[in-house]
Amino acid sequence: MLRTILFNLLLFILFLLWTPAILLALPLKDLLGRVAVGVAFSVLWLLRVAAGIKYEIHHPAASIDGIPVKPNNHNRADGKAIIASKHMSIMEAAVLMAHIPNPFFIIKRELMWIPIYGWAFWRLGMQPVNRKQGATYMRRLSDSVAEKIKSGMTLVIFPEGTRTRPGAGIKLRRGLLFIAESLKLPIVPVGLDTGLYWPKKGRMHSGTANIWFESPLPSTASLEEIAEAIQRHSA
Repeated sequence: MLRTILFNLLLFILFLLWTPAILLALPLKDLLGRVAVGVAFSVLWLLRVAAGIKYEIHHPAASIDGIPVKPNNHNRADGKAIIASKHMSIMEAAVLMAHIPNPFFIIKRELMWIPIYGWAFWRLGMQPVNRKQGATYMRRLSDSVAEKIKSGMTLVIFPEGTRTRPGAGIKLRRGLLFIAESLKLPIVPVGLDTGLYWPKKGRMHSGTANIWFESPLPSTASLEEIAEAIQRHSA
């Protein structure tokens, strides 16, 4: 437990140390994006050094026993897709921020109220969401997401809406389907086991966390199909 307390203290200090750079970079979105990636990599570095937690990223096989896998007909010619990830800890947010080109996340609007970091979320194009709103709000949300995707950004969403414990049943929110169907975007499910090492609550454990990118699903996929793909390799 001492390691967990020490790590949380060091993480707080790390965020404080990055604050001046974030403030200076706020007027310049491209520079702020590079700072955000730096923050993500520094969190992952701290995890490795202070908590003994590494990570590996896995992608679908390009071939099996030397035979190329049949091309997925749900890939768009422009390569755009929604990254739909399981959510167990801050770790996968850092991994996705560090390794997905030009990402933006759908996040709880309350996160936008955090001083300085909330300003950075807004400046980086993070999409706040109010879960209590109805269909009209979802259409406005979809339009806003579409504009960001057209500008070259990649949507990352945690469709469970909150961090979950390993072994907990997966329950996805329907907002993912609304956006995917409205924008005709395939969905790339992402499974992971980060909660075994950096849980939402409790003691951290050293080891190697895994992040699995699954083959894309069509925009018309059901919540059950998406949940099955996300859960396939998840803890």
